[in-house]
Amino acid sequence: MTTMMTGETAQPVAVSGCSCGEAHSVKEVCLFLSEYAARLLGCGATCIRVERNIDRMAAALGCEAVMTILPRHIHLTVCTPDRSDSYTYITASRSSVISFDINTRLSQLSWELADGKIGFEEAKRRFDSIIATPCADKRMVLVLASLANAAFCRLFAGDWQAVGVVFVSTLAGYYLKQVLTEHKVDVRVVFIVCAFVSSVLGATDALFHLGSTPGIAVGTSVLYLVPGIPFLNSFSDLLAGHYICSFSRFTHAVILTCCLSIGLCGGLMMMNLGMF
Repeated sequence: MTTMMTGETAQPVAVSGCSCGEAHSVKEVCLFLSEYAARLLGCGATCIRVERNIDRMAAALGCEAVMTILPRHIHLTVCTPDRSDSYTYITASRSSVISFDINTRLSQLSWELADGKIGFEEAKRRFDSIIATPCADKRMVLVLASLANAAFCRLFAGDWQAVGVVFVSTLAGYYLKQVLTEHKVDVRVVFIVCAFVSSVLGATDALFHLGSTPGIAVGTSVLYLVPGIPFLNSFSDLLAGHYICSFSRFTHAVILTCCLSIGLCGGLMMMNLGMF
């Protein structure tokens, strides 16, 4: 649930000391920056990036911003330099797929606003355009993810039979992940089910004696599920002093890794393969 609080003044005054030369209220700035921060955090940005982008944009708009980033909410206060007017907004972070494209474009937007290349109204229009960007073609992502995981198999010295098995197991598991995600299935259940399916298919290399590296085929068949970005972001937040978000992201990544392991062990037990 989102809540709003205004400062002492009933009607926010216009901010005119911004580099873009436009007049706008503190409330408008706060609402825009809150939504921007929520979207940026949701697409996979670290807390330090969100902080720097918000500070950069607030300064360009002639305001000061104080922000508290929590695992599921963002508390932002925007005020004028003389503290005569302020506005506070608490918003929930926007859960979405991790997107380096949107992450990069939102960061570029903050620099364009800070450098005076665009004004406040143009920044809002570009922001709406960026967040409305459609996701990449799912079939293309499916094939590319399968090829990437198969390449990992080859990188770990898997033979070509193992590479083919990993490609097929990843193709099936990732497709199942897309379908379950569309149906709003809990992400932990998704990881367990997809890891189970991929490991069962990956074990066919050993079951039918297709190649000489069956262990590599099974081990790399579930690598596409490893939550690498949450792990990296958690350490980045830890170094930046955002300990609550760091612990939350690390815990989430560990839980997903445990779910992956449960599915993998279940697949190996079903195919009667030793885990060690």
